[in-house]
Amino acid sequence: MTTPQKIKTCLWFGSNAEEAVRCYLSVFRRSRLLEELRAGDGGPGPKGSLVLAEFEIDGQRFVALNGAPQLKFTEAISLIVTCEAQEEIDELWSKLTADGGSEGQCGWLKDRFGVSWQIVPSALPRLLGHPEPARAARVMQAMMQIKKLDIARLEDAAR
Repeated sequence: MTTPQKIKTCLWFGSNAEEAVRCYLSVFRRSRLLEELRAGDGGPGPKGSLVLAEFEIDGQRFVALNGAPQLKFTEAISLIVTCEAQEEIDELWSKLTADGGSEGQCGWLKDRFGVSWQIVPSALPRLLGHPEPARAARVMQAMMQIKKLDIARLEDAAR
């Protein structure tokens, strides 16, 4: 038996936590639903509706909660996904911006639920931290001009 993760991220949705969880489980290959709590006769919410769900993406546990719709997500908190290959960046970008999501600058996006994500290549810290300041500056300049990060473009900028 595994030890429960001590610290988890709780995502508070107005009323569409179940839709969000199903979406995230379909986007990420290594994901699974761990537990659901549904409303009973005494609520909260209509009987059978999702109150809380715990799920996992690549070993990271999250809790999705249906709560107060007046509370909204902001960019002050984002989920960072580190990708090894451009194909993974492209796939996640496409799936997370689908159906009402929006693209931001420098690898940032918001999904249709308002959650902010950073989809970044694993090579980015190496490229931005290049020992030659001029190379690192060119990478930063290239990154600032694009939305979805392009590994080849960033590597070209470093050359």
